[in-house]
Amino acid sequence: TSMAAGNPRPGLRVGKFTIGQLASRIVFYILVGIILLYTLVPFYWAVRSSLMPTSELTATPVKYFPTSPTLENFRAVFQNPQFQRALINSTIVALSVTALALVVGAFAAYALGRFRFRGRTPVLYLILSMTMFPQIAILGSLFQMINQFNLYNRLGSLVLTYLVFTLPFTVWVLTSFFRQLPAALEEAAYVDGATPFQTFYKVLLPLAGPGLVTTGLLAFIGAWNEFLFAVSFTQTPDHRTVPPAIANFAGATGSGFEVPWGSIMAATVIVTVPIVVLVLIFQRKILAGLTAGAVKG
Repeated sequence: TSMAAGNPRPGLRVGKFTIGQLASRIVFYILVGIILLYTLVPFYWAVRSSLMPTSELTATPVKYFPTSPTLENFRAVFQNPQFQRALINSTIVALSVTALALVVGAFAAYALGRFRFRGRTPVLYLILSMTMFPQIAILGSLFQMINQFNLYNRLGSLVLTYLVFTLPFTVWVLTSFFRQLPAALEEAAYVDGATPFQTFYKVLLPLAGPGLVTTGLLAFIGAWNEFLFAVSFTQTPDHRTVPPAIANFAGATGSGFEVPWGSIMAATVIVTVPIVVLVLIFQRKILAGLTAGAVKG
């Protein structure tokens, strides 16, 4: 009687989990499995198609695994001079955009995050609003600017236009990093005789490393994968970046109505692997960068 009155009956357990905990874990892992399938299957399909000869790609019924894998598609892509040039162009543009975004964004974020002045909050929200416009909305005005600056069909046009969307996001994210750094660090640097620039460069900037890595990597990925501006502001193959070059595979290497899916998928895998490698290398700093502004401390 005392047990029934004072101690409620414990719930049913399976091993070290209750039925409710076990059910929630099962649902969690099912959701994780669905997300993994949704994200990994397209990449697997690209790898699978890149390793298949044309006869297997067009076979019926569909083959989900290559029975006679070949590297012929990768060989054809690497031997394509237009694709080689596109890889170089994409590397130049992406690195230039990343470097400029980090340099300009770091100075702007330092000013917005560490100094107090009238109108700072409206400026921040104005910068954030720049990321809300779709690319197509400003394509016409940017095209006129590119023509006026005589940058059409040059890599400089892509660097300039990519910064329109990359720089506001970089400034916004880095501002939260500089804002949460302790003021005692600056005061100690000033006491030791450091100038404001030395304080920024030698003290605060290294501490904002996770934010620099996160924003830099996102800027690189955005510039590497961008298609609309690349196809609008470049015309000749020697100035194209990777996305338009891959889109032109059908017309450049296709025969008749045949689309060279094997070469297209091989090129897709080639340009995706560097991004995956960079994310895996900097995953810890990316996680720290994305969560740094969530808690004040």
